[in-house]
Amino acid sequence: MADKNNKILAMGNEAIALGAIRAGVRMAAGYPGTPSTEILETIAKNNDGHIHVEWSVNEKAAMEVGAGAAYAGARTLVTMKQVGLNVASDPLMSLAYIGVKGGMVIVSADDPGPISSQTEQDTRTFAQFSKLPVFDPSSPEEAYEMIGEAFEFSEKYNTPVLFRPTTRVCHACASITLLPDMNVPEPEGFVKDTMRWVIFPRTSYLNHIKIEKRNAELSETLSAYPRNFVTNTDETRKSDTAAAYSAAEKPGLRKGVAASGVSYAYTCEVLPEGVPLLKISTPHPFPEKLAKEYLETMDEVLVLEELDPMVERELLRIAGKYHLPVKIYGKLTGHTKNAGENSTESILEDLKNFLGTEHIKKHTSVSEQTSESPELPVRPPVLCAGCPHRASFYAVKKAMKGKKAVFCGDIGCYTLGNAQPLDMVDTCLCMGAGVTIAQGLRAVEPDEVSFAFIGDSTFFASGITGVVNAVYNGNDIVLVVLDNSTTAMTGHQPHPGTGKTIMGDVAAKISIQKILEGIGVEQIYETDPLQLEDAVEVVKKAADGKGVRAIIFKSPCIAVTKPLNRYEVQQEVCRNCKVCVRELGCPAIVTDGDGVKIDPSLCYGCGICASVCPFDAIVRAESKGGEM
Repeated sequence: MADKNNKILAMGNEAIALGAIRAGVRMAAGYPGTPSTEILETIAKNNDGHIHVEWSVNEKAAMEVGAGAAYAGARTLVTMKQVGLNVASDPLMSLAYIGVKGGMVIVSADDPGPISSQTEQDTRTFAQFSKLPVFDPSSPEEAYEMIGEAFEFSEKYNTPVLFRPTTRVCHACASITLLPDMNVPEPEGFVKDTMRWVIFPRTSYLNHIKIEKRNAELSETLSAYPRNFVTNTDETRKSDTAAAYSAAEKPGLRKGVAASGVSYAYTCEVLPEGVPLLKISTPHPFPEKLAKEYLETMDEVLVLEELDPMVERELLRIAGKYHLPVKIYGKLTGHTKNAGENSTESILEDLKNFLGTEHIKKHTSVSEQTSESPELPVRPPVLCAGCPHRASFYAVKKAMKGKKAVFCGDIGCYTLGNAQPLDMVDTCLCMGAGVTIAQGLRAVEPDEVSFAFIGDSTFFASGITGVVNAVYNGNDIVLVVLDNSTTAMTGHQPHPGTGKTIMGDVAAKISIQKILEGIGVEQIYETDPLQLEDAVEVVKKAADGKGVRAIIFKSPCIAVTKPLNRYEVQQEVCRNCKVCVRELGCPAIVTDGDGVKIDPSLCYGCGICASVCPFDAIVRAESKGGEM
C-alpha cells in the first residue's frame, strides 16, 4: 500500500477498499461478482492481519457473518453485485429492523447495461424498499472518501447502510489522495440484550415506527450533507446555492438539471455554464428540503440517472406535495432512455433536446462535430480455447444425440455453452436455479431426460439446496457438476472446494462427491471430460438411470493449469471437412483460405479437436507450456 501522503492511481473498487481500510474496517465478507469483485481482493491484499477477510459461500452467508461482527461493535464491509443482494435480502430486510452497533456498509455494485449481469435492477430502489440509507458515489475519488462517511453514518444511526457504485465507477481508474486513517475505537464486543438483538413481531412493529421517524429526520439531515448540493458546474461556487439560482434567472424558462451517481460526472463534462445542476448523492432518504428549494427556482428540470427513475419520482413527489409549478422530465416522460447505461455522448444528446441545440453550441466545451468512428464488430463472448466446459458439453451432446433431453444451465462461464455450435443451454435464470428448474421440467415432461449443469463454485453457493430438494422429492434428473477447481467467471477466486482462502491460507478442501453422498445421491460418476470417449460412456450410463444421479466432470480451468501440449493440423491429411469447426466452435481453430489450422497462440492442448476429427488430421505439436 502506498504511503498515506501520496497520490495513487486506483481502480474504483480499489479506492472503495482502501477507503474502508482507512475507516477501520475489521470484518470484510462477500461473494465474487462483477463489478464488485476487486473490493474484497484489495482488502485481502492490503490486510496487515487485523482484518478478518473471507469469501463467504454466498451473499446470504456474507451478510449474516457481517451482521454478527457489527453486533459486536466492529466496522464491517459486505460486498456483492446487485443480483447478489437478492440472495442476501432475507437477512437484510430483518437487519434493517434490528439495526447494528458497529458501522456496517453493504456494497451492492449495480451493472447498467447490463455488461455482465442478468438484470439491470437498481440498488437505490432496493434501499427504498428496505428503508435503508443508500450512498451513490459518482467517481472513484468520491467513493474513497464517501465509504468512510457511510461507516460514520451507519454507527451514528445504528443502521446498515447500502453503498451503490456502478460498473463505470467500480472499473474506472483515478488519482486518489490517500488520507490519514480515521480514529476508530476498538470494538466493544457483543452485549447481550434480547430486546435489541432478537427479532419478535412486537419488536419489529415498534422498530418499524422508529425507522419511519428516523428516515423523515434523515431527509432533513441529508439536505445539509455536503455531497448533496446545487452547482452550475463552476467548482468555485459548488456550495453556493444562491449563485447557482441567480444564473438561471434570465428571460424565458428557467431550466435546470438533476443528476446522481456516475451520470453526474458525465453531466459535468457537457453541461453549459449557468445551468443549475442538482447533485443527489443520497437517493434514500431523499434530501427533500434541498430539492424543494431547488425546484422553487425552476420551471423545468431534466433528470439524468441510470436504471430506475428514482430521483425523477422523488422530485415529482416533492413538486406535488408543495404544489410547485415545475415540470420534471426524464425516463417517465420519455426524455431520457429507460434502460442501459448513460455516457457523456448520450447525456449530451439529452441536454441538446432539453436546452436546445443552439444553447449547447454556444456554451458547451464539447465540440459539436465529433469524429466519426466506425462501429465496432460484434464479438460475442465464447468459452476459452481449451476450456474443459466445451468438452463436457460436447460429451453430453454426443451421448444424447437422437434422444429427447433438456439442458438447464446456470450462472458462470458455462452459460456460454448456449452459443452455437454447442447450443447446450436451454434455460438460465439465476445461480443454482438450473438444478430446480430441471426438476420442474421433468415433472411436466417425464419422457425427456432433464440435465442440470452447475459449476463447482455455484454448487457450494446455491446448488446444494436444489439437490436436497431433488432427493427428498424423488425427482428424476441428471446433475452435471462442471468442476474446474476455481470461480472462473469472476477472476479465479478460491471457494470451499479449492482448499485455500482469499488470504492464501490452507483450508479444508470440501469434497463435492462426499456432499452428494451425504445428501443421498446414490449414482455418482466422476470423469475427465477431456477423455472424450470415456466421458460419453459415463453420460450414457447416467442418462439411462433413475432418480437423482450426478456426473462430476473434473478438469481444471486452463487459466489455472496449462496442458503440456499444443495441437496442429496436418495439412496433407486434412480433408477440409471442417467438422472440428462446426462441432466445437473453439476460437483456436480458424479457417485459412479453404483449409483449417490451429492458432498456436490460442491452443492450450485440450485435444478435443483431435477426438472429433474423422481423418486423424489433428495431432500433438511439440511440447510446451506447463502450470502457471
